[in-house]
Amino acid sequence: MAGAENPWVLGPIIIPLFGAALCLLLSQNNRLQRIVALIAGLAACLASIVVLLANLEAGSVGVQIYRLGGWATPFGIVLVADKLAALFCVMGSIVVAAGLLYCLQCHDKCLEYPVFMPAFLCMGAGLSGSFYTGDIFTFFVFLELMVMSSVVMVAVADSSLGLEAAIKYVFISGMGSLLLLLGIAALYTTFGTLTMAQIAQAFSTGERPLLAVPAALMFIIAFLIKSAVVPFHFWQPDFHTTAPTPVHGVLSSVVVKVGIYGIIRNTSSYLVQEGDLIRTILIVLGLVGIFFGGLTALRTWNAKRMLAYSTLGQVGFILVAIGWGSQLAIVAAIIYIFNHAFIKSGLLMLTGVIASHNAKHSADLKDLAGSGKGLKFISVLYLVGGLALAGVPPFNGFMSKVALVRSGAGVESWIVLGLVVAGGLLTMIYMTRTWQWIFQQEPPEAEDTGHAPAHAPHKSDSPLAPALLIAACVLLGIFAGPLVTLSEDTAAQIASPEIYACSVLAQMVESGMSLPEGSYDCTGGMEISAAPTALPVLVMEVPGR
Repeated sequence: MAGAENPWVLGPIIIPLFGAALCLLLSQNNRLQRIVALIAGLAACLASIVVLLANLEAGSVGVQIYRLGGWATPFGIVLVADKLAALFCVMGSIVVAAGLLYCLQCHDKCLEYPVFMPAFLCMGAGLSGSFYTGDIFTFFVFLELMVMSSVVMVAVADSSLGLEAAIKYVFISGMGSLLLLLGIAALYTTFGTLTMAQIAQAFSTGERPLLAVPAALMFIIAFLIKSAVVPFHFWQPDFHTTAPTPVHGVLSSVVVKVGIYGIIRNTSSYLVQEGDLIRTILIVLGLVGIFFGGLTALRTWNAKRMLAYSTLGQVGFILVAIGWGSQLAIVAAIIYIFNHAFIKSGLLMLTGVIASHNAKHSADLKDLAGSGKGLKFISVLYLVGGLALAGVPPFNGFMSKVALVRSGAGVESWIVLGLVVAGGLLTMIYMTRTWQWIFQQEPPEAEDTGHAPAHAPHKSDSPLAPALLIAACVLLGIFAGPLVTLSEDTAAQIASPEIYACSVLAQMVESGMSLPEGSYDCTGGMEISAAPTALPVLVMEVPGR
């Protein structure tokens, strides 16, 4: 069962890189840079959707593959887009494209730097490459491309604290990068290959050479750092808050999901035998993150920083779902990951739009108090986004919470489920408080003089990008059926890791090469099992199914 060769897999990576090179050539024309970057982002998004559709057309075992340079496995680098990678790439490329659309009418001074738009596109390329790569060292390369690109954009941000936050992140992220490199070296020393499929095949035997488990654990710790999981979160609030609005919208919604993607890959392909212990740890970390993120967001008086801390809590919900470990729980995690990306990026961009209406462009609530009172359209968008994040029907966040509760009930983890529901109430509290503070409170100037503060609409950012993202939140809530179906298929494919491995390794069989020792039979066809019986219960209650 060989994966289908599909050159479109290269699109979400090479198109942004080509756009970045073109933007460097247009460094003297910032407006044209932004237009070219947006075109490149939209083209990359289209390519990722084509890859996902090809996966769906190929059926239950369809995996799209592109071997760089035509080199056969294991001699060359291979890009592998199974349903998990394809879905994550679509999510990431859509949010990146929305960020580039926001840049088109963003008035932050840092966007005028010639390096800003190329760095934004490189971040998008690194994000897509991290999801698609089937080689662990190339994963490290794409991850560092994404990290360093975001560091550059935060370092040149308008905020005076941008450079400090960027340096802090470089040092803390460097620890995660070091762990990744040590893990890669250990795996290569142990198995003699960098191809993920071969490593998964080796782990499938059940044997654990001396360095195998420590290497995989180093990977997981590095992923926890990259995803800002409490207590590895110290870099995140400063780094995300000082980032320019379009960058923050990508960082807090999809960039943190790269680590989550890595955790799912590791626990499903490598550390299957050690899964119970790892899942228990993930549940504990998830619960800590839910309450730490929610309570800290309640005590934060900066709208962007509040949403940054909120991300810690939302990642906690996802970790709990992964920790429950059932197939239904993985479905819930995937739905939550996808929906959260649109909600959080939309809210962050709306915050940037609101902040652009005050002279300081400040997101401090003392400066935003009452500043949105005359912005009726933006007020509605922010309220919808806040309700979606809190899980109120009929928005997409409600489907995320329903799936999470169903999966918790399915494994009968009642105490953890009760804590999860209680933690979810915190989201409603801090989002409602922020909305009332910005859109319902009287501006301080109005209290003193009786006149509303002067706005500068000619300098305000465009709400088009966040409006489209919030509209997607509404549509994904009303018509949730396709996402649920796709999440079910993805979870079923994850539960059969031999599909991923054999799709890559089958070419070795066809060319007469011997496969590495393992328990996966890649010499014939295979079909994955159907979704568990608990899933139709969830599906029947999905609007638009």
